[in-house]
Amino acid sequence: MAAFTAKDVMKLRELTGTGMMDCKKALIDADGDMDKAAEILREKGLAKAAKKASRIAAEGIVDSYICEKCGVGVLVEVNCETDFVAKTDNFKAIVHKIAQIIAEQDPADVTALLACSCDEGTVEEMIKNATFQIGEKIDVRRFVRVKGYVDSYIHMGGKIGVLVEADKEADKEKMHDVALQIAAVKPEFIAKTDVPAATIEHEKEILKAQALNEPNPKPLNIIEKMVEGRIQKYFKEVCLLEQPFVKDGDITVSKMIGGDFNVKQFVRYEMGEGLQKREDNFAEEVMSQIGK
Repeated sequence: MAAFTAKDVMKLRELTGTGMMDCKKALIDADGDMDKAAEILREKGLAKAAKKASRIAAEGIVDSYICEKCGVGVLVEVNCETDFVAKTDNFKAIVHKIAQIIAEQDPADVTALLACSCDEGTVEEMIKNATFQIGEKIDVRRFVRVKGYVDSYIHMGGKIGVLVEADKEADKEKMHDVALQIAAVKPEFIAKTDVPAATIEHEKEILKAQALNEPNPKPLNIIEKMVEGRIQKYFKEVCLLEQPFVKDGDITVSKMIGGDFNVKQFVRYEMGEGLQKREDNFAEEVMSQIGK
């Protein structure tokens, strides 16, 4: 029998986040050597991580990181398999660390990010280690990094995230209100001038067809005027500066800003948008595991 104690098993469990029985078996296989046992578990964990590669990671969180000194802002979405894990402090800490690495090392894309250095070696190794500890597939889905006058807003614990850039140093409260507006109302453009002419014409054609298909349609010249009116309503829906301000519907976002700054760009991530969701029954999965 290998020479180790129950305290050694507990210590190995704390170090690796692995189950007690797995820790005990690893210590037996390693003849009580703590470092070797941890390596055995790591190897097994990485093998498990590889097996999880085909599983669906459609939960997770959006997080941001702002470096006040260097003026860099980051928005990142990292996915896992269950909402339960997404809410844990461990997972949130990993996501925030990834956001900081993006800010500091400026990777070109997710592939370059995975090769970035960190305490665990590389970000890819850090994610594999986290998969080993957490027991779920973890994916960095997307990120954006902006250098300038930036602010961010994270809604519902990471369900929605916004990064917004101004053209000059701006009132923090107003910048934050702009980010909140984008999170809440989901504009597609900043101003009317940003809407492509083809998009406007397409929208006009739809509105015109709707008016012509109404019972007792109006004459064509009246319909043209109606379409112009409805296009202005369309602008209020899709253009940030034209939208009613969420905190005071009597004014627009443009009036709230008051000419203090211009919005250069914004990015809005909604966690999991467009991803395939798991359709298996969680209760059935638990019962199947118990039965094994």
